[in-house]
Amino acid sequence: MPLKSFIEVHPESDFPIQNLPYGVFSTKSIPTPRIGTRISDFVVDLAVLDEENLFDKHYGFFIDSTLNRFMSGGRVVWREVREQLIGLLSNDNSLLKKEMLKSRRLIPIEEVQMHLPVSIGDYTDFYASREHATNVGIMFRGKEKALMPNWLHLPVGYHGRASSIIISGADIRRPRGQVLLRNESSPQFLPSRSMDFELEMGFFIGTGNNLSEPIPAKNAHEHIFGMVLLNDWSARDIQTWEYQPLGPFLSKNFATSISPWVVTMDALEPFRVAGPKQEPAPLPYLALDAAHGYDIHLEVTLQSPTMDSPQIISRSNMKYMYWGIVQQLTHHTVTGCNMRTGDLCGTGTLSGPTADSYGSMLELTWRGEKPIVLPDSEYRKFLEDGDTIVMKGYCQGDGYRVGFGELVGKILPALGG
Repeated sequence: MPLKSFIEVHPESDFPIQNLPYGVFSTKSIPTPRIGTRISDFVVDLAVLDEENLFDKHYGFFIDSTLNRFMSGGRVVWREVREQLIGLLSNDNSLLKKEMLKSRRLIPIEEVQMHLPVSIGDYTDFYASREHATNVGIMFRGKEKALMPNWLHLPVGYHGRASSIIISGADIRRPRGQVLLRNESSPQFLPSRSMDFELEMGFFIGTGNNLSEPIPAKNAHEHIFGMVLLNDWSARDIQTWEYQPLGPFLSKNFATSISPWVVTMDALEPFRVAGPKQEPAPLPYLALDAAHGYDIHLEVTLQSPTMDSPQIISRSNMKYMYWGIVQQLTHHTVTGCNMRTGDLCGTGTLSGPTADSYGSMLELTWRGEKPIVLPDSEYRKFLEDGDTIVMKGYCQGDGYRVGFGELVGKILPALGG
């Protein structure tokens, strides 16, 4: 029989009992942030369950304002808590059914405020989609030199800025920076005219490694706690001027948005699939026997200030990603780099093989040459002030979904006009 909860869950809800993601929330009655899980349209207050000894033992970390202490417990603790929650919320648990419905334990989602779930020490963004890398390469270098010589041999990445990672719903201020206008020889200091989103997934490190001790590919999955939707906002005109020779800097450090619920790797395990065939074969330290992709349906909508409802502008899937997250983590540590609990890695833009599955405005409009047509004769080459981008992602099971909720961000005008 399929797993079911005593709480009614719509088949298209992102949060059935098969999911049970973790997040940090507060309420007006208890403004102190603490840890919860979500099922249907309710948040289960895990601090209360722990306080009332509904778990097999007292954990103590659910009263924390971040997931870090829970994450540092390791895979055994993660699975232990998940199995107990499934038992507590199962339709078979008639004893706790009435007890769980007490307001202190089960809170309607509209009564909660979500917070950044993790204290993030470091943030690394990869460039792991072959379709995205090829598209961008064609635009800037031509078809014959689309992929750089190293791209098919290693997961390319760069270190981002952890301090500007923000939660879904936080507005995005258009940045100012140096921009070289067309036919000009010197840059000007201007608000970015080419604001863009990047459709990504992010994964959190649960347990790290000691300095100078790499994480081997066969064990890397044990170090990954869970995943979120990630939007690595980009100022393309600032990026074009600054990125050579060291890569993105100010064009991406102003904001990166993540969704509030961290979906565990155990919840995503049934949706693991083979990734794209890798040719040439990776070097032995990056070789994997098991499937390293995930079948996560992704969607992006855009809504301008004049639109009554959002318009879908992209549908993609994480299964297209060339370098898997296990390979990304393995490569990150192969030099002996020490990852720590709470570190965040972004997958890079997740573009699919067709024009309607590209994961950025840069690709969707092909650098502005093919604008997106919106209602009432509006169009977009890049994002304008007042535009709202919403990202969604889910895995489709048999009669249920394991999803991530929404990742929402609205563009505000640059300071000073």
